[in-house]
Amino acid sequence: MLKDSQLDLCGRVDFARTTPLLARDEAFSFACAGCGGCCRGREDIVLSGFDLWRIAGRLRLPPQTVARAFCRASIGQVSHLPVLRLAPVKEERNNCPFLTEDHCAIHDAEPLVCALYPLAQEISREGEVSYFLQPTGCGGRVIEAKVEDYLARYDVPAREKTDVRWAQTCMDLEDVVEPLDAALEPPLRRRMQTKLWQALYFRFDYEKEYLPQLEENLVWLGAELQKLTDYQQRRNAYRKK
Repeated sequence: MLKDSQLDLCGRVDFARTTPLLARDEAFSFACAGCGGCCRGREDIVLSGFDLWRIAGRLRLPPQTVARAFCRASIGQVSHLPVLRLAPVKEERNNCPFLTEDHCAIHDAEPLVCALYPLAQEISREGEVSYFLQPTGCGGRVIEAKVEDYLARYDVPAREKTDVRWAQTCMDLEDVVEPLDAALEPPLRRRMQTKLWQALYFRFDYEKEYLPQLEENLVWLGAELQKLTDYQQRRNAYRKK
């Protein structure tokens, strides 16, 4: 079982890309047996807030309910931000909780990691999106495709703007939260983490558009973090008297 410390917002902490980035008009190939093996024994399927919102809409459940029922939550040791990943079902051979026989029960709302596989995505701080091929060992029928065609097949281009906004949000928050995490006393740190969970994952209505809600949440979060900062500073000043 992967420990929480082994995962952060980008998946496994010890992951290093060993394959080159692919141009969008470049062809690639991989072998697929169609067995659903990539949905078994995976503990590194990290969800973005957008992923959770989509699954919540598919299940018609509040995001926090979905997270509690199907996910494992932790705080990233590198990012200091909330990390949410799908929790395999031990009683069912560590299958993904949404795997039904050999099919995904939420295929139309599957997480980006699953939709891309065996491709993976990199997003720079400047918002540049790149893709690369992950190594696979399933065997089976060889599938050949151009990157752009494969992405279009799973409607990935339509969500790229949202994925970029999520990635940049997390990168910006890392710069804010890391020093704040060190400055706050434990009770205030836990309060900060609760507010981060709300802003990034839970404070959403699946019946409303995602991006406007995220922007609203970030404004709310900024004000809440400032309150915690001010409160800690007042406590520090009081002790010096």
